[in-house]
Amino acid sequence: MADRHEIQQWHVREPYADLHCALGEGPYFEKETNTLRFVDIKKKQVHTVSLSDGSDSLRTIQLDVPVTVTANIQGHDPQEQILVGLKYGIAVLDRKTGKYEYLSKFASEDNARLRSNDGAADPHGRFWLGTMTDFGLGDFKPEGSLFRFDHGKSVHTTHSDLTIPNSVGWSPDARTMYFTHSSARQVFAFDYDPATGDLSNERLFYQHHGEGEPDGFRVDVEGNVWHAVYGEGKVLKIDGKTGRLLGQVNLPTRNITCCEFVGRELFVTCADDEEGEGESRRFGGALWRIEVGVEGLKKHEFRLA
Repeated sequence: MADRHEIQQWHVREPYADLHCALGEGPYFEKETNTLRFVDIKKKQVHTVSLSDGSDSLRTIQLDVPVTVTANIQGHDPQEQILVGLKYGIAVLDRKTGKYEYLSKFASEDNARLRSNDGAADPHGRFWLGTMTDFGLGDFKPEGSLFRFDHGKSVHTTHSDLTIPNSVGWSPDARTMYFTHSSARQVFAFDYDPATGDLSNERLFYQHHGEGEPDGFRVDVEGNVWHAVYGEGKVLKIDGKTGRLLGQVNLPTRNITCCEFVGRELFVTCADDEEGEGESRRFGGALWRIEVGVEGLKKHEFRLA
């Protein structure tokens, strides 16, 4: 790993939008409308902000269950319908009415202890989504799993006995899949078969040694992984082939959850910090932006069939 003083450093001082999310997550750029959407898992909300009109354009959809991640659906106008990860599985959300309909549920749908967490659509339109202990049930337990939904028709369990399964993402050539297990502070890499969705050659890609936990990530066009670290106020830039630390975005609040590319800028979500002090507590739950000089990979869309 590179010495701390040899890596690139970026510093963010003021939030783009001081929103006070309880658990801001899942930022997703809608290029066609120049809007950014993201969720507040604890408050059960989907937020949208127009990047043309600024942070005052925030609109919110209130749901009755935790909403953890979103994706576009191939062939559907994202202003009308999007895919969402909910308490028991994946659903189509009508953005005009706020109503949703499940497409498919987890194999453990009868277990009310669990909820979904982070996920993403893969290069062939499948959706990967993890489960973990829901809020209000004490300590998180190793009862979660990572699931692959094949176009809403079938669901496959790929990993079990997980505590906090988190982001998934793919290399620019779509031959490598990355997966973060936050509680273990580990990011894994797999050989990925786009045709079948099968994984092989599991290996440890990055082991985090700080006090915080790696949370959500995005991959840039050069293949680097930009990984939020919850509890340390940073986003790490990691070499996608070697796992070597290349850079670090520093933010004034600790609980950084995820990031998203908008052109050559990085938008960053975070959670509140009620146990923190000073700026970390003041800016907990805000939305941030910073120029980082590289673009992210184009998002894959979920396929219904």
